[in-house]
Amino acid sequence: MKRSQINNAFHEASSCFSRNGWALPPMPRWDITDFGLGRFDEEGLVLVNLAEEPEYCEKLMYARPHQKTPLHTHAKKKEDIICRHGRLALELWADHPARTARRLEFPLKVCGFVRAFPSGDILELSAGERVTLTPGIYHAFWPVSADTIIGEVSTANDDANDNIFVNPDIGRFPHIEEDEPAAIKLIGEL
Repeated sequence: MKRSQINNAFHEASSCFSRNGWALPPMPRWDITDFGLGRFDEEGLVLVNLAEEPEYCEKLMYARPHQKTPLHTHAKKKEDIICRHGRLALELWADHPARTARRLEFPLKVCGFVRAFPSGDILELSAGERVTLTPGIYHAFWPVSADTIIGEVSTANDDANDNIFVNPDIGRFPHIEEDEPAAIKLIGEL
């Protein structure tokens, strides 16, 4: 990923957060990734760690419309994905898609209520709505509207070891090509 892409994504996300009234804490920790695929415009995400504690963490995320976070799960992390502004779509599977029948129903907590949800279907969340994802539920997500802001509240986060992607070519942190000075340092660079 080029440093100029990272700088542009940082400025774009910062502007979106500001336009929509989201004040960031002093010196937030930024994480901008193309998942090692080199296709940031199609598969990329901007994350800001708001809280990092041994028991829990909170993130604020930004993606452009149709910029997807690829299908993955976590071995240990339980998380709520929250649509903070705009509309957010999630593709959800009870287990790995290669081992799970499409439309096989599984229990899914949406806005605090458990319901049966068909594997492989799309769940759309409006601002303020949330979905609770337990380890083993595979999920991909992307904004449906412009200026979609995504939140995450979860158990302790281990991005280096607890992300299990369907695509084995995915790397959690990007390789950076320095083509201009850095506007910020990313989590993986600290």
